[in-house]
Amino acid sequence: MPNKTTSSASLGEKVSPSSEFKKQATVKSMAEYKRLYAESVSDPEKFWNAQAKELLFWRKPWKQTLEWKEPQAKWFVGGKLNVCENCVDRHVGTPRENKAALIFEGEPGDQQTLTYKQLHVEVCKFANVLESRGIKKGDRIAIYMPMTCEAVVAMLASARIGAIHTVIFGGFSSESIKDRVNDCQAKLVVTADGGWRRGSVVDLKMHVNRAIQDCPTVETVVVVKRIGNTRVSMKTGRDYWYHTVMEGASHKHTAKAFDAETPLFILYTSGSTGKPKGVLHTSGGYLLGTTMTSKYVFDLKDSDTYWCTADIGWITGHSYVTYGILSNGATNLIYEGAPNYPDVNRFWDIVERHRVTIFYTAPTAIRAFMKWGDHHVKKHDLSSLRLLGSVGEPINPEAWKWYYKTIGGGRCPIVDTWWQTETGAIMITTLPGAAYSKPGSAGLPFFGVVPKVFNDAGEEVKKGESGKLVLTQPWPSMLRGLYGDRKRYKETYWSEYKGIYFCGDGCRQDKDGYFWIVGRIDDVLNVSGHRIGTAEVESALVSHGAVAESAVVGRPHELKGSAVVCFVTLKEGVEPTDELRRELREHVGEEIGAIAKPDEVRFAPALPKTRSGKIMRRLLKDIAAGREIAQDTTTLEDLNVVKALQKG
Repeated sequence: MPNKTTSSASLGEKVSPSSEFKKQATVKSMAEYKRLYAESVSDPEKFWNAQAKELLFWRKPWKQTLEWKEPQAKWFVGGKLNVCENCVDRHVGTPRENKAALIFEGEPGDQQTLTYKQLHVEVCKFANVLESRGIKKGDRIAIYMPMTCEAVVAMLASARIGAIHTVIFGGFSSESIKDRVNDCQAKLVVTADGGWRRGSVVDLKMHVNRAIQDCPTVETVVVVKRIGNTRVSMKTGRDYWYHTVMEGASHKHTAKAFDAETPLFILYTSGSTGKPKGVLHTSGGYLLGTTMTSKYVFDLKDSDTYWCTADIGWITGHSYVTYGILSNGATNLIYEGAPNYPDVNRFWDIVERHRVTIFYTAPTAIRAFMKWGDHHVKKHDLSSLRLLGSVGEPINPEAWKWYYKTIGGGRCPIVDTWWQTETGAIMITTLPGAAYSKPGSAGLPFFGVVPKVFNDAGEEVKKGESGKLVLTQPWPSMLRGLYGDRKRYKETYWSEYKGIYFCGDGCRQDKDGYFWIVGRIDDVLNVSGHRIGTAEVESALVSHGAVAESAVVGRPHELKGSAVVCFVTLKEGVEPTDELRRELREHVGEEIGAIAKPDEVRFAPALPKTRSGKIMRRLLKDIAAGREIAQDTTTLEDLNVVKALQKG
């Protein structure tokens, strides 16, 4: 059994960028960051006004930078632009037009490259297809696709004509599709005959067929032939093959200018009640936020090949696969399949072959790579990498250090990024050339972002104390509401503290001003009157040398309120024993305090995850409490994991 290690979650640990990286960085020093940040918060309207003029192409200037009537914001009032034009057209006719915009790799190994000029042609053709089917400004279209170039084309074409897209993750069930399509009353659905996942076909069209039996607003379904599924069921007069309608479409299309507050997309995110929330983002402010953060946080250069592993169905796939990256004219790699198909070398093989320079992934994936072992990584030449990123949840210090040393070779800065579907763009991070990183900390606020940590009474807590993370100043990429539900929007985000956006995350800020996200408020356990963040317990467990990954949940306890239940996946070659179980309990006690010692440690060969890598903690809560699982499990990567945990 590996030796126990001491947690590196010390607030004093610092990792600075190399002098070589700093020299070429967009922001080269802490002094420069502090100067720009001070400008952005002391006179935000002046700051954002200048950034919008510099970074985006506008058809008509705005009359007012911000109109703020809490909780409703309007940015760049009266200004007009086209989001697609900013992402595609403005690169055509420049040296970038023959540069790769999208590099696609399918799970079976097939590849496709679209230059910006070719992407422009494809988007114009599909914009004409949409208009030929009667889609116009304000109409909603649903996109239920694998990670392919056509998914990005559909998003951009929708933006081009002023339609509103809602992208539905390709792992969702028919019932989930139906709920989302009906909520936004979509007129058209873009899907595929299927997609590849771990060598098997995911029958996307079948799920769409089942869903839209009860979706009266759907008039048209456009189907991409991804796998050549001969069994796909097509309804005459409603269903059309993508390649057929594209053959007859003109490659010429004039992008119209739309008001900056024109809705761009609705993205459904899970709510605490289980009913999805339709987060609404508009055009000008959202595009500015994603363009600017992409430029500064990822330090984008024209020579970069950027790869974000997020699915197109999540906000990361919107902001940092599509809009922010293409607006900057970068080369963007997208991959369809699983990280361990046909084997666990797949990601590193892709990085090596495509000479990826920027790699942005989730802590759950990083911990899986750790579990699989360093020897798989060492087979590959990863010297092209120059910047690493983390997104989706707090990254524990041990995973951060492994990522830095094993994947980045100790030379690549890591930008850990905190943001939400609702914020639209990155809110807290460390600019890679300006600031040192602290493993486990999200970092410092981005320009124009004013985060604070409050207690329940709405008072700012002292440095080092835990509380609730809030944002006290409006920002351009903020959500504009929940689609069709103003009341829920106000209750969810603006009722905790008047006039202040409540993030829903627990947090603390250290003496250096760095923010440490400790997980969702919903995931804070009340143990004998003490508030314990599940993310902190998970981080403590993973700091033990035997543990590859962990998930912590609470179950009802009649005396303590909540009992702490830990599901632990061990590293390869480590045997689960009662002695190790006791050692892990003591380890958590040493790292956090005796009150946080787990009531139960359950060894799990694997944890239940969605295809995007998110641990489904709600299922673990049911298992820990001995309840029947009544929740939708269709998004699970492997249902057998849940069955094994229930047996255990």
